[in-house]
Amino acid sequence: MVLYSRLLLSKNLSLPLARTSRLSCTRLSQQALRLPRQNFVHKRTLMDSAIILDSTALKVSNLNVEETSSPKEQLPAEKLVFGHTFTDHMLMIEWTEQDGWNQPKIVPYQNLSLDPATCVFHYAFECFEGLKAYRDVNGKVRMFRANKNMERMNKTAARICLPTFDADSMVSLIAELVKLDKKWIPEGSGYSLYIRPTIIGTQPTLGVGPPSSALFYCIMSPVGPYYPTGFKAVRLEATDYAIRAWPKGVGDKKLGANYAPAILPQRQAASRGFQQNLWLFGDEGFVTEVGTMNFFAVFKTPEGKFELVTAPLDGTILEGITRDSILALARERLDKDKWIVSERKFTMKEIAEHAKNGTLVEAFGSGTAAIVSPIKEISWNGESINVPLQPGKESGEITELMANWIRDIQYGIEQHPWSIAIE
Repeated sequence: MVLYSRLLLSKNLSLPLARTSRLSCTRLSQQALRLPRQNFVHKRTLMDSAIILDSTALKVSNLNVEETSSPKEQLPAEKLVFGHTFTDHMLMIEWTEQDGWNQPKIVPYQNLSLDPATCVFHYAFECFEGLKAYRDVNGKVRMFRANKNMERMNKTAARICLPTFDADSMVSLIAELVKLDKKWIPEGSGYSLYIRPTIIGTQPTLGVGPPSSALFYCIMSPVGPYYPTGFKAVRLEATDYAIRAWPKGVGDKKLGANYAPAILPQRQAASRGFQQNLWLFGDEGFVTEVGTMNFFAVFKTPEGKFELVTAPLDGTILEGITRDSILALARERLDKDKWIVSERKFTMKEIAEHAKNGTLVEAFGSGTAAIVSPIKEISWNGESINVPLQPGKESGEITELMANWIRDIQYGIEQHPWSIAIE
């Protein structure tokens, strides 16, 4: 097994936070996503059916906070189950076509009251994000690349004609919610506060069209380590009998509607002893994603170099924040004379050939929940393809390295512009 740690360059990174892009909501028009900043006012134009927004209401100075009078009992950290426990408060912001964004409010965690005809129930006007806050080694609260999540949420919202917003303003409002409920952030490596911003269309109508009202809300859930006792490599079933996404579709958007159809194939794979699906596309068997994560593989090239490869952003895969972080860190820190970092199309057949030739080095998934998820086996066309792991460990070396790099940034062990202390 190659010792990747010997192939690294300096850990000094200078990767500034990306600036917010102000996006409009348009009906199937990519051009409307590039409207000039000065055009953002509250109205829907007849020309392009776009919702064009001014986010001046989304200021922390306008935030109204109603603290709960009945705080919940907190579970011991070791008993947390992902997505089952929620904090005391939530952020809510209503939007209407006539008035735009209303006053942002932090209120006690509560049920929503919606008309049975609300369009989200019938036509899936819904999108969401997933990000985390962490308590660092000095006890400070940090958020990791939250601006990237809000920029992606704007792209998703625009695609289904939900209202967009100023990303920086929304990050600031979410940070206020995190600070209010900071006692819910468990201490220790691997523990965090999972943050779930959501936008839904709220117009009560059975007519199909852009919603005239919407609701942004954000809830939070304390979570423990994805792998409490260390990495556990997974077995995948290469899946071509169901397709997760396709060109010119919405596979690159974080829509709830993308997730429900994937559950049945996952259950079918589980019935055969596999933890997840490796989603293939087309007659060629192009590799796209693994479960709900981006997929990476490491190959050894004929020239003796190593290639870290993942599928390109061609509209069929999600623009993962962790994916982007891994690519940026790899390009900055891996020895450029010995490493190639590629975003390109590759097939299941190529993976199988590398395995047969002994040049498949490792593979892993990447995402917010786990950072990385090591892979030990892929079943394809009745053939079992073994993916190498480090001797005595449940991960490949580059998998472990990326997990450590990103975790050190998230918890403030390494000072980095991706991790922002919010208090």
